[in-house]
Amino acid sequence: MTEDEARAELARLAARLAEANDAYHAKDAPVMTDADYDAMKRDNAAIEARFPHLKRADSPSEQVGHAPAEGFGKVVHEIPMLSLANEFTPEGVREFDARVRRFLGLPPEAPLPYVAEPKIDGLSLSLRYEGGRLVRAATRGDGAVGEDVTANARTVADIPQALAAPFPEVLEARGEVYMSHADFAALNARAEGGRSFANPRNAAAGSLRQLDARVTAGRPLRFFAYSWGVLSGPLADTQWGSLRRLAALGFKVNPLATLCDGPEALVAYHERVGAERAALGYDIDGVVYKVDDLGLQRRLGFRSTTPRWAVAHKFSAETAWTRLLAIQINVGRTGALAPLGKLQPVTVGGVVVSNATLHNEDYIAGRSSVTGEPIRGGADLRVGDRVEVRRAGDVIPQIVAVDPSRRDPDSRSYAFPTRCPRCGSEAVREAGDAVRRCTGGLACPAQAVEKLKHFVSRNAFDIEGLGIKQVEMFFDDPVLPIKEPADIFTLEARDAANPERLKDRLGYGETSAGNLFRAIEARRRIALPRLIFALGIRHVGEVAAADLARHYGRWEALVAALDLARPAALAHRAADAAEAAERAEARAEGRRARVSAVREAAASGVPEPAREAWRELVTSDGIGPVVALSLSDALASAPERAAIERLVAHLTILPPERRAALSPVAGQTVVFTGTLERMTRAEAKARAEALGAKVAGSVSARTDLVVAGPGAGSKAKDAERLGVRVIGEDAWLALIGAA
Repeated sequence: MTEDEARAELARLAARLAEANDAYHAKDAPVMTDADYDAMKRDNAAIEARFPHLKRADSPSEQVGHAPAEGFGKVVHEIPMLSLANEFTPEGVREFDARVRRFLGLPPEAPLPYVAEPKIDGLSLSLRYEGGRLVRAATRGDGAVGEDVTANARTVADIPQALAAPFPEVLEARGEVYMSHADFAALNARAEGGRSFANPRNAAAGSLRQLDARVTAGRPLRFFAYSWGVLSGPLADTQWGSLRRLAALGFKVNPLATLCDGPEALVAYHERVGAERAALGYDIDGVVYKVDDLGLQRRLGFRSTTPRWAVAHKFSAETAWTRLLAIQINVGRTGALAPLGKLQPVTVGGVVVSNATLHNEDYIAGRSSVTGEPIRGGADLRVGDRVEVRRAGDVIPQIVAVDPSRRDPDSRSYAFPTRCPRCGSEAVREAGDAVRRCTGGLACPAQAVEKLKHFVSRNAFDIEGLGIKQVEMFFDDPVLPIKEPADIFTLEARDAANPERLKDRLGYGETSAGNLFRAIEARRRIALPRLIFALGIRHVGEVAAADLARHYGRWEALVAALDLARPAALAHRAADAAEAAERAEARAEGRRARVSAVREAAASGVPEPAREAWRELVTSDGIGPVVALSLSDALASAPERAAIERLVAHLTILPPERRAALSPVAGQTVVFTGTLERMTRAEAKARAEALGAKVAGSVSARTDLVVAGPGAGSKAKDAERLGVRVIGEDAWLALIGAA
């Protein structure tokens, strides 16, 4: 895989995984299987490991769950509710154990017990008790902020309203809400309102996230506790002891949880639970392993979205054969043409499925799949083909095989469209990109409406009363159209000047119309990170938007920097193209590519101020050339620039909040060098980052502190030359201990 191919694939994976997260966590209506999702996450991680400098600001590896849905109060988790890393093979489990030992500096023969338990396929829930009584319940949400579902949680019989004594003064119990197979079948048999659920996970999530708690009370929900958040005092010294304590307090814990010593015992447990899976009476999609010693858990700490001391060992997917009836092309916010396979309905693992993701034109042509391997059967996908589909707990599966021997002899290969099916504009596929995109931009109604949906989404402008359905309605409205974001902020004035008032329309009234106008008015003041994210610029996710806002501080400063850097951005793009051509020519001639000379030639003639502005942009935290080019292109496009300026004219843009100094090293750049004797290098880096420091690999004028152990070499000398403060390991531990 070349860098261009890697960059394009990371962009595609980020978009598909973001869509999947929204569907699964916010809408309880999955659009891909667990197996697809996990495969994409693995692909993303593998590409990032090979090309770390291409890691996107909105990388799926840095995200957890999804933002809370409309209609619920928000609950900020004092301790984030993170997800788990996944393994899929016995070798992966053994490597997990080896990673833990390397991090802790433990030899292979040292005892290292784990707690193993089934991984329930349900909805994560946090329960806060004060004085032994339930005071608040919240979903995981995006890990940092969840939905307040206290009234609903009080209706679940497995959730104790009061704890058995003795209890901690404050206890936040965490676990999973689920629905048994028997209760799920009975619920669907009742078919309330004619609606049936696809699987028990969707039923449980949809039931708990009802705005009317009386609906939840009528649903047969259950709960297993397996963890905790905020505590006024420790439950025990071990994970196992803490589970026993939770059970004593009145929570149900999974009876299959057990202690295992070493990776071979973990693998055996996975096989045993997998064999019993069908008879459990509820859905599980794997098992979870956690280091038992809580002291070791604290030392191991966390990555950005997952703990180092735990892992999920997932089960394999389920498959079935059916017919591919049609191929449908959808157009996304960035113009990506996304193919969807319409299937003859088939039951896979107890769930009827009728759609399959087809990823891109290469996938349809049989050249590759999300895992990089061709679809089994050695042929392309054609309408009418007999295909094997795979799912693992969700609704929309992946096609993994085709049977060309059962193909109609008159069938024809599918011709992927080269023009947008919505606006007719040319659909192009750039070199190295896995996706074909419509070039219509804002003139394409599909892109325009998807951009508007993104603009009003929860983590963007979040306008109460202006959701997906309302955006679609107003987009096609002949009287009060909303074709671009600026139109939202002129809606009330246009309505007042129009004889056909919004308050007189079906579905509206004076109160609801007034509420909408007030919600829009409240969003005229918007934080800079939200504005940047809301623009829907390709590759610019929430993390990149926040990083840009912190770095530049003001919208005007960001725009000025992008305008100044434009010549350098064009030179960078030209250099990428020239470098790719040079590599191809060198391969054909059997020689080594002269890429550095090519890049220097392409960048010649760029004024120094433009070079400096470009360097500052691409070296900002979380920003690289891909994000920088997308920003530059968006502001350089005359129609898009004009639309943005029309929007900004209606807004008061607030600067980003300053990060609080949470520790003596928050915001500082730290370099470790030499041998650390009291912790591994990985543990030292993790501790520093957890305290808000940035750990660098080399010393520069921007370095604040160097921690030097025995054998420190050139980095210590560089620090001395640059006047950077140097301390030893003991002084470092004393410094962070003060935090």
